[in-house]
Amino acid sequence: MILPCSVQTNLHGEELREHGTRLFPVAFYLDQLPRDEIPWHWHNELEFGLVVEGSVIVETASEKYTLQKGEGFFVNSNVLHAAFSPENVSCDIHSVVCHPRAVSGSTDNIVWQKYLKPLMENQSCTGFYLTSKIDWQKRILDAVSFMWQEAEQETYGFEMKIRNELSTIILILSKYQPVMKKKSYGKEQRDNVRIKEMLTYIQDNYNKEVTIEDIASSCAISTSECIRCFRSTINTTPIAYLKSYRLQQAALKLQLTNDKISSIAESCGFQEMSYFSKSFRETYGCTPSEYRIGNFNSKLSKKRSRMEEKYG
Repeated sequence: MILPCSVQTNLHGEELREHGTRLFPVAFYLDQLPRDEIPWHWHNELEFGLVVEGSVIVETASEKYTLQKGEGFFVNSNVLHAAFSPENVSCDIHSVVCHPRAVSGSTDNIVWQKYLKPLMENQSCTGFYLTSKIDWQKRILDAVSFMWQEAEQETYGFEMKIRNELSTIILILSKYQPVMKKKSYGKEQRDNVRIKEMLTYIQDNYNKEVTIEDIASSCAISTSECIRCFRSTINTTPIAYLKSYRLQQAALKLQLTNDKISSIAESCGFQEMSYFSKSFRETYGCTPSEYRIGNFNSKLSKKRSRMEEKYG
């Protein structure tokens, strides 16, 4: 089954959604940017993506890639990451998110101990940019495409086929992962811990009045150190991230609720309706009401397409 993308995080910035089921912890998502927001977040699962239309910018705390159609990415477990549409260009991504037990089954066997655990704990391997120009990376992209087709069709045995492809991917990544550097608790790792704490604070308090002093105090650092940390990890400022997160939450509420737009604005920390509307238009290219109508029409169109496919 293919699901629409809707990233929602808990108070720690960790994604809330359960990917797949307990019996088959693999999920497939159609990410359609810029409509679907993929804000900074992290999860325990491994993630693979293939760009099928347009282009997208995929970022981790240490890497930034601009991907075109036919290219893809791998994001390792617990790695902070986000995806953005360059200049609001449309982009469709086929994403596969899987829990490691989909491959190993448990943590008391050779598959986990020899292949998965070293990969997931490799601090030098936050992820990969994948291109078909490199043979082993093309094999991973082909596997993502194959798994997507199997998930769409759900013919008998599709779970086994998907698991086999995931095992092949893990074997390849295990072989080509960079050599893990000696564990260090230097500035980069310290910044990574701090940024997660500050994002946690913002995501917990975005509906309230929040200052840069509040954000800095959440992990006991100065405002200047707070700004430096944001710049060095996710290349933005604390206040810019706060505004962006508020707008993302407002867009989500416009999609999922029938609340008044003024109520949504207030619940997301915007005290002035004019500022909210202006900021929303600058980010999404339309007014909040146009965004809501457009999302409704999109759902209606998809429903009509599904009915036509079902009944002809």
